[in-house]
Amino acid sequence: MEGRRKMSKKNKKGSSGLFRRLFMGNRIKADENVNNVEEIVSPGKQIVHNFFERKLAVFALCVVIGMFLFVFIGPLFMPNYYDSYTELTQKNVPPTMSMMSVPSELKNDIKQIDSYGTFSVGLSNAGKVYVWGASKIGTTGADLKDIPAEVQNAKIVMVGAGIDHIIAIDENGKIYGWGNNRLGQYGRPIEDNPSIADMPEELIEGTIDVANIKRLECGYQCTAILMNDGTLYLWGNKNAYSNIDKFIDNDGMEDIAFTLNYIVGVPKTGTSIFTGTRGLYGQVRSNINKKAKNIKEYLNGRKIVSMVANNSNICLILDDNSLCFAGDFPQKSVAMPKLPKDEYFTTVEAGSGHYTGLTNKGNVYSWGTNVLGQCNVSDKATGVSQIFTGAFQNYAVDANGKLIAKWGLKGYIFGTDSYGADIFQRIVNGGRMTMTIGAVSVIISTIIGIIVGCLSGYFGGKVDIVLMRVMEGFSAIPFLPFALILSAVMAQMTLSETTRIFIIMCILGVLSWPGLARLVRGQVLSAREGEYVVAAQAMGVNSWKIAFKHILPNVFSVILVTLTLDFATCMLTESTLSYLGFGVNYPRPTWGNMLNGANNATIIKNFWWQWLFTSLFLATTTICINIIGDTLRDVMDPKSNIDK
Repeated sequence: MEGRRKMSKKNKKGSSGLFRRLFMGNRIKADENVNNVEEIVSPGKQIVHNFFERKLAVFALCVVIGMFLFVFIGPLFMPNYYDSYTELTQKNVPPTMSMMSVPSELKNDIKQIDSYGTFSVGLSNAGKVYVWGASKIGTTGADLKDIPAEVQNAKIVMVGAGIDHIIAIDENGKIYGWGNNRLGQYGRPIEDNPSIADMPEELIEGTIDVANIKRLECGYQCTAILMNDGTLYLWGNKNAYSNIDKFIDNDGMEDIAFTLNYIVGVPKTGTSIFTGTRGLYGQVRSNINKKAKNIKEYLNGRKIVSMVANNSNICLILDDNSLCFAGDFPQKSVAMPKLPKDEYFTTVEAGSGHYTGLTNKGNVYSWGTNVLGQCNVSDKATGVSQIFTGAFQNYAVDANGKLIAKWGLKGYIFGTDSYGADIFQRIVNGGRMTMTIGAVSVIISTIIGIIVGCLSGYFGGKVDIVLMRVMEGFSAIPFLPFALILSAVMAQMTLSETTRIFIIMCILGVLSWPGLARLVRGQVLSAREGEYVVAAQAMGVNSWKIAFKHILPNVFSVILVTLTLDFATCMLTESTLSYLGFGVNYPRPTWGNMLNGANNATIIKNFWWQWLFTSLFLATTTICINIIGDTLRDVMDPKSNIDK
């Protein structure tokens, strides 16, 4: 009985240790009187050991794993990650995190801050001007931070920022401008152009009564000055706003503002919104998420005293201190807060898609579009006396001119593209799409290649002849021209973007299998003469089982190596198709279509960040995958000298 129990324990120990011996090896115990015998390890453990002996391969593996986590988990922590937020005022911004970097000399002496797109201009109480942010103008090489000497030597009392120019007015009413003046943004252009509204002569040669200036508004290649008596000076590009002709020489406005496409004004009557286009803003709402009402019915005897505007809508301040809105509001916009009965807004400032308001109680609120955190009011915004709002930035200042809080967009770590989309966000989401397409394509090609190769190699004869002719037919297809033609045909068809992506995966998978099939066939031809195959045949094992259950696992190491290399190849092929404009279309990002603009000499020279970072991510990922594949090929080869 005792012998049986010992035998049972021995059998259990032997069965439980079978898996360990197969994959982890059989260690010889120290108490066994065996000397100078090397530890016996399984082939799998030896491969793993040899792989991790290669420092470059381990580094490549860590990079690939990190890249997968980066592109598949990263979007979960990013807002609006699907197609990335685009904003035309933010296009072609270089890598920077300085958009809210207020100069130290200005932080304790702020009188005014204004911004339009990617830069801000600040004015101290002492009359000094400061500029920060992405201040270079397109491809001209000009930098708005290069403040003219005459401006530096004057005492400035008012500043305004347009998309590519800055206006400053000194204490004597003299107007200064710098930046881009090709379309007469701040003075007379060099050449006469009928599409340019010239700056009024009296402003060029004379001065303006600073005390009577109600608003200085700088927009897209335009500048406007509104006086307290309703006189309006407007000059710049006539094509910048579709209704600009309705405002030129049109005096009698109570207030004006610029949206992205229109100039809007409030007549002296204060009962309507003037655009020159009937019905454009004929409806208003009490809050951005409320139902629109007829403006005359809503006002009900009240008057509009002032207005501010962002890109797509306007905010009207009424004579009873209430606010109302008109225009289009994007989905998921933050609603204006409901204030207590004794609290109201004394100041409202507008950005590109949001508003920031200061109440009579000193509280600060932001609402509207919050894609870039511009509505996340800082906890430090207490005891606020003034607020200044930029495109995506907000500044809170106390009564002494000291900056006490700021919130919003700091900048773009990798810059933006020609549509104003954040390149970093697009790299993360584009990598996910590129890797997904590469992985699915490899799976398709691997399945086809294994099936064809195993059947052809094991059965031979007529099966081999037929399958090899089919393989040769697919190999004869010129891959890139065929893929381009097929993609061009798809472009003419009414297909959803998801369907296009699926078809691209299938194209890559169906056209990539012949090489793997030929490799598997050769390995199976060699393995089918092995003793274990002959034994299986003698035992009457089904031929399909022999091919796929016995032979295939013994050649899988070669398949694994090829799979890794093909994965990198499919990623590059997808990138090539998208680069040529036949793959995934904008705005859905892939690393390939992000490189599409790299075939433009202007982008290559002036906007290097639009292709450099994407190229680095793509190149690093594919090189590391190839390193892993090459290393696996070496360590899986029993004839290779691992120690060398």
